[in-house]
Amino acid sequence: MNILILSAGTRNKVVQYFKREMAGRVIATDCSNLGPAIYDADKCYIVPRIDDPNYMDKVIDICKKENIQGVFSLIDPELSLLAKNYDRFAKEGITPIVSSYELCETSLDKHAMYDMLTKLGVPTAKCYLSIEEFEAAREIGEVDFPVFVKPVKGSASININKVNTMEMLKALFLESDGLMIQEYMRGQEYGADVYIDLISGKCTSIFLKKKIKMRAGETDKSVSVKDEVLFDQIATFVQDVGYRGMIDIDFFHDETTGEWYLSEVNPRFGGGYPHAYECGVNFPKQILRNLQGLDNPVTIGDYREGVYMMKYNEVAIRCECNLEGE
Repeated sequence: MNILILSAGTRNKVVQYFKREMAGRVIATDCSNLGPAIYDADKCYIVPRIDDPNYMDKVIDICKKENIQGVFSLIDPELSLLAKNYDRFAKEGITPIVSSYELCETSLDKHAMYDMLTKLGVPTAKCYLSIEEFEAAREIGEVDFPVFVKPVKGSASININKVNTMEMLKALFLESDGLMIQEYMRGQEYGADVYIDLISGKCTSIFLKKKIKMRAGETDKSVSVKDEVLFDQIATFVQDVGYRGMIDIDFFHDETTGEWYLSEVNPRFGGGYPHAYECGVNFPKQILRNLQGLDNPVTIGDYREGVYMMKYNEVAIRCECNLEGE
């Protein structure tokens, strides 16, 4: 069995984990030959950017050439593209490991996600698409400064600003389009790595971590924790909505009320997933079982509490003659 990892970038641990779990080959792609994770794969390809009209044809060609059985992406903007082309892959006997196109689009659009969570009754931060809407809510005491201003569609915490004044808020909206205003959450931030079985649709794994430090939108330091009530809430949510495969969920916990607020859902491997894997929460193994036509047992919370993750820098060195992929 062979796996294709798209847009591998710097996520070398995910590539390494699949190589560790597989008898077959791991193939990786990136649009840059300076994406270090691709060189940890058994074979790598340099491909066009995902907005290139020939991009998906190139990916399908790689799948055919390398006899790929499963394919997934590590970046948000590519998830919808992969899901949209699900049938093209399926006709070739290839399984895209991704949620539905509709869920990928909703997850990328932060205001659409807010609307969905509100309709489902899931506690979340209040969001506003305009200054006028925010001002009206502020007048009735629904929200106040500080707030977060962020792109409606964005990832990796790019262009997110904490805003304390109306002057700064108006300046940001004049400077950029496609922004929204989000209630500032003051609780402790947590992350959950979740797997939903591709065959049964059941939530089979949840790993919960308390975030200690963030860097470039990813968890840099964290500690494993458990909360059985939250586990039940997460399993119900992801199963009812219909997510599939690996997803990454961010929460804020209000310790005064005990309430958990869902902040964001990313239907892909999260940047902090290595913490889960090293604690024995093995998503690659579950993916491989699914690709073999086998469902996975439910092992939610099957890990130790109090285990810390601390990321640190690595360096990849290659001479120019060995820098190019195919």
